[in-house]
Amino acid sequence: MNRNIIFTKENTAELVEKPMPEPGAGQVRVRLVRSTVSSGTERANVTGCNVVSILDPPDAPVVWPRQGGYSSSGIVDAIGEGVKTVKVGDRVAMSWTLHSEYVVVPEDRVYKLPDCVSFEAGALAHIATFPMAAIRKCRLELGESAIVMGQGVLGQLAVMLLKGAGAAPVIAADPIPERREIALRLGADLALDPTAPDFREKVLAACPLEDKGIYTGERACGVKVAIEVTGVGAGLDSVLDVMAPMGRVALLGCTRNSNFSIDYYHKVHGRGVALLGAHTWARPLNESSPGLFTHRDDAKTFLKLLSFGRMSVDGFVSDVRSPAECGEVYARLAKGGAFPTTQFDWTRL
Repeated sequence: MNRNIIFTKENTAELVEKPMPEPGAGQVRVRLVRSTVSSGTERANVTGCNVVSILDPPDAPVVWPRQGGYSSSGIVDAIGEGVKTVKVGDRVAMSWTLHSEYVVVPEDRVYKLPDCVSFEAGALAHIATFPMAAIRKCRLELGESAIVMGQGVLGQLAVMLLKGAGAAPVIAADPIPERREIALRLGADLALDPTAPDFREKVLAACPLEDKGIYTGERACGVKVAIEVTGVGAGLDSVLDVMAPMGRVALLGCTRNSNFSIDYYHKVHGRGVALLGAHTWARPLNESSPGLFTHRDDAKTFLKLLSFGRMSVDGFVSDVRSPAECGEVYARLAKGGAFPTTQFDWTRL
């Protein structure tokens, strides 16, 4: 049998046995070693949000049971006919999987792990493609200032990727002090509370521009690139207040509430700010191009950066649990607030 973490009802996760999946042609079966919790998406799932996918309409019904997970690593257990890029016994990272002891995925969602990359790091590869795509869409140039609104797992990865891509300064924003401390350890040059009354003043002071203001002729200040990960309308509103003229904002975390309002005329239109949809599926399926990479190419890029020592995720995962502890993990996630970067260790069943 194959053990799976299932959301059986609101705010409830259980370990449930299912039949062992068999790989078909072009498919790979992997025995998981690690799987990463994506706190934003999985909180929406376990708490019963009716809109958990870009494909869900606003009036989508809440359906149980549900299952989460999509970024994992493990060992190839079996392969289907025609599979050529991996073999049984290979260490791999994967995209679009489940929190499940064994998973079957198409060959193109499986990536061989370099020998020097751990299962822990490999299980971050797919989730790292989310902020990576947002940064690519903003067309960050070397030396441009950048801010990341929200310091959950995606925001923390965004800070590391922006630093590696040459952004300066890299500013992290989050109302939770512990998350700001983590951001500084990960390489942020400045970590600020976006709810503080002097937030805008501090950001603008850190990001002077050399060109003239588009209205007054005075020097203009502001951030050139923003990765908005909070998924809260107020987060977008706040980051627009600190953008430079012609700045670019990637909506990596976007509110599911269609009823919030923004002063688009003054904050976006008049200043020439670009709002970029950065949902992870808003990318090409098969062929990468500048600014628009496939999931596979972004995942392989992340593994390459790790293998060449361009970035490190050592110590990034702060909470490692047995899948048998899923009830406690998701009860904590459902409560909201700060949530540690968490992985399930499937060798501890």
